Formats: sequence, C-alpha cells, structure tokens
Amino acid sequence: TLAERPYLNQSDDSGNEYFSDAITQEILNAKPKVTDHNVPARTTSYAFKGQNQDLRQIGEALGVNHILEGSVRKAGATVRITAQLIQVDDGFHLWSDTYDRELTDVFAIQDEIANAILTQLKARLVDGESPAPIATRTSTEAYELYLLAKQRMYERMQLPIEAAVELLDRAIAIDPQYAPAYAQRGIAALLLADNSYGATPRAQAETQARLFLDQALRLDPELAEAWAGLGLYHYGRPGEVDSGIEALEKALALNPNLIDAGNWLQNAYINASRPADALAVLQDVVRRDPLYRPGLANLIWLYGQMGRPEEAKTVLDRARPYIPNDPLLSLMQSIQSYYDGHYAEGLQQAQSALAMQPNDRVYRVFYSWGLASTHQYERLAEEGYQGWRVYGMQQLGRTEEAAMLAWQIGPAENIRFMFEFLNSASRSAELIAYLEQQWPDLDAFETAFPANGYFGHRVMNAVALAYRQTGNQAKFDDAMQRVRRAHDSLTEQGLSNPDYWLNEAAWFAMAGRNDEALELLAAAIDGGRILSARIAEAMPYFRELEGDPVYEAIQARMVEHL
Repeated sequence: TLAERPYLNQSDDSGNEYFSDAITQEILNAKPKVTDHNVPARTTSYAFKGQNQDLRQIGEALGVNHILEGSVRKAGATVRITAQLIQVDDGFHLWSDTYDRELTDVFAIQDEIANAILTQLKARLVDGESPAPIATRTSTEAYELYLLAKQRMYERMQLPIEAAVELLDRAIAIDPQYAPAYAQRGIAALLLADNSYGATPRAQAETQARLFLDQALRLDPELAEAWAGLGLYHYGRPGEVDSGIEALEKALALNPNLIDAGNWLQNAYINASRPADALAVLQDVVRRDPLYRPGLANLIWLYGQMGRPEEAKTVLDRARPYIPNDPLLSLMQSIQSYYDGHYAEGLQQAQSALAMQPNDRVYRVFYSWGLASTHQYERLAEEGYQGWRVYGMQQLGRTEEAAMLAWQIGPAENIRFMFEFLNSASRSAELIAYLEQQWPDLDAFETAFPANGYFGHRVMNAVALAYRQTGNQAKFDDAMQRVRRAHDSLTEQGLSNPDYWLNEAAWFAMAGRNDEALELLAAAIDGGRILSARIAEAMPYFRELEGDPVYEAIQARMVEHL
C-alpha cells in the first residue's frame, strides 16, 4: 500500500505553493487508475506536509507501507522536481530521481513526471502497465487561477468559497473551453447556498450551478468532477435522489479518488434510505483519506446509528492525535457522548465546537440536541436551530409563538418539528389541511420527504397520527403501511439505534401492539434517550399508554437519568 506526501515548495517565492500542490494532486488523481491499493487522498496526505516526522508513525497513521514524497523548485522559466519512493518500516529508498525542465507547458511536465513515477511504482509495487491519465489542457494563467480556486474551496467556509468563485470566473474568461473550471464553478455555487456554507437562496444557487455543470459536461462528457457536481445538485432535490446517485457513482467510476464525491454519495444513499450502502461508501472514503473531516464525522455518526458504537469510538480514537484542537473533533466527541447518554458532557463539547464554527448549521443542530436533552428550553428557544426553537417554545408553553415560528420557518428544514408540534397541540386538522393543499397524495408527499436512513419514517408516523386523530381510517392505514415498509427495509439493513427504536415504538403504539411498543420504548430510554419529562408531550403517540405501570416505570427511569 502506498501514500503520497505533498511535494514541498522549495522555490524562493512562497506563492508558488500552488504549483507544488498541483504536482501532488496530479499524481494522486493518476494512481487510482493504476492500482486498487490503498492510496490516502488529499486531506490525510496534506496533514503530514512538511513535517519532520518518523515515517513509521506516518505509515501507521495512513495505513500504508510505502510513501512517495518529493520537492518542487520553480525559478523563472525552469523547474526542478525530485521524487523518491521510501519503504516505511526501515526508511530504505527504493527509488529516487530528479527532473529539470523548461516551464513552457506545465501540463506536459506534470504528465511526463506522473507517468515516469507511475512506471517506477508499477515496476516495484504493481504488476502490469497502464499510462497515467492526461491532464486537461488550458493556458498556464487559467490553470493557476483554477488551482488557487480549488485551494480556497477546500476550506469549506463562505469567504474563501466566494474568493474561489472570483478566481474561477477569471479562469473561464481567459479560457471559455476549460471544462474543469466550469465544474468547480458549479460546485462552488451549490456550496454557497443558504443551506450549505453561504447565503444564496437555494433555488438561485441551483440555477447557477446547473448552467456551469451542464457547460462542463458539454465540453468534456467524461469529466469526473463535473459528474460529482451534478450529483451534488440532484441528490438534495425532492424526487431526484436516484439521479444524484447515478451521477455520483459515475464520477467515482471515472476517478475513485474524488473524496468529496464519495461523501456526497453516502449522503445520497441516506436520503434514499440505504444506510448499509452509505456505510460501505464511508468506510471506503475513510480508508482512502483517513483524516478527511466530513468522512470521519459521518462514519462515526453512522456507526452509532447502525448500533456499532465501539467501532465509532475506534475511528474517533485513531483520528484524535492527528487533528487536535479541531472543531470537528469536538463535534465528534460530542456525538460520542450523546451515544453514551452523557448529554451534559456532550453539550459542553458541542458548545465548544459551535464557538469555533458559529455559522455552521450542523454544529448548531448538535448543540440544539444537547440543549433539548438537558431540558434547557429557554436557551433552546433562543439559540436552537430552526425547528428545535419550535420544540423549545412548545415545552415552555409558548404555543402560539411556537406555531407562528413553525409556519415562518416552513417545511423544508422543519417538517418533522412542524407536524409533531401540530399533533401535540391537538391541531392535527391543520396538519392535514396543509398536507393535502401542498401535495396531491401521499405518494407525492413521500417523494418529497422519504424515510430517513438514520431514524426511520418519522414524518410519515406524524401523518398517520394526524389522520387517526381526524378520523380518516383509510389514509391512516395507508400511512401506516408506508412506515412499515420503510422500517422493515431499514431493519434488514442493520439500522439499530435509540432514535429508530422510538419511531418503531410509535408505530406499534398506533397499531395497538402495546407490548412491542413498550419493549422498544424501554430500549430507547435505557439506551440513553431523554425526551420531555412527560414523554407523550414530545411524542403524542404514547398518550394512550399513560397510566400503564410498565410505561410509567420507563418514564421514571428517563427522569432519573435526566
């Protein structure tokens, strides 16, 4: 197995860092076409850039036994590139070489050196022969702007991504035929949507992105990063998750080392209620790039949701020494504490993470979960994310204020909180009126809000309860059947966590199968979940169980834990 450390910039001008990074990236992109061996990608490789660290420690962290490293010195119109292949266990140099070239065609240089290095790698590590892919050509100036833009986008914050947009627009103006610039411009537009890292209204961001991505594919139908962007565009849109999956799978077939595409694909699988497939993709993402933050966080989270908390802890412990003082590390620790039922500790960690990333909605969601579980409803009503504020106001008895906020936020981010609030407030008729005004039938509604690959079909449970409370038996039966089909599939895939058990318990309670409902409710509460002090205030599915001694004992155990 093989890892590549980023090539050191030894030029007099530190501004040439992008060029040394580009050499690294070209070879990273080439290696997946050569071998199925483990090749840690950008994030993990760059974590060890320039560090004078024992190669054995690096090899252990990356899970490899060979390391490729080198340096780049650029001076005027010439460049010198060195490369060396090192055996991790003894530090032995299997091969090294130096390339002195005129800097007249950066792409020809990258292609030549990548092919030369890969020839050496294959001679020593892999059987057979295959050439490295050829880089897409453009002018040196446009390429420099493209590289700088990608460097900004890796930061995943609004201002750097906005700076990347400006750089990409300049690259496109210089070379209107350069497909990779269009692809990254489309991805940047999506990342700047108001439900991601920016403030552009989602619909506007999608319109912009589609124009750029379509142009990239017109110019180069086999451009992996353009297919990845198209998948990112589709998978979050109602009814388009299958199109997103198809595009992302194609992107990864073209270039398995597109780590972002792998992370987006697992998100798409979750949206399609395919958590087992999402887990397989995430395991591969983290195998390829062991310190890729989004992959780490999502894998830890999904291991927990699949009832495998020890594996989640192993991933967290392995990453901790290499990303100290990282906000995502604090968030991951918070998630682990929540799994263990330690909400006070988890809330402190989530608050620390949020202080470092105050504008990130994911951080605020987990902070809100901690506030809700420790019953800090005043803070939740003021500081919570979207529907969590509605829940906080509801628990404080501020019913009309909660109702106004629920309608103001709207359903896109808030449908579960909105529907559960209306059921809890005995306003199920309003829920049904809204549902039937917005969607012609439950098929259309389920397309817009399918079962969640983490928690089950919680929204459809709320719909079933609303139809039951308004006396529509046929629609109640229809909704219940949809929940059962979804839950049977998720159970078969291995989903197993307290939140899912709560939603299964709700279904059994509505089905009149009280023993099974109580068994699952007990499993969720004993697994650490904390709801409102009167459980039925948060989940009105259980109102008919109140007074049952088994139910009351479960509720008492939850309050004691709180």
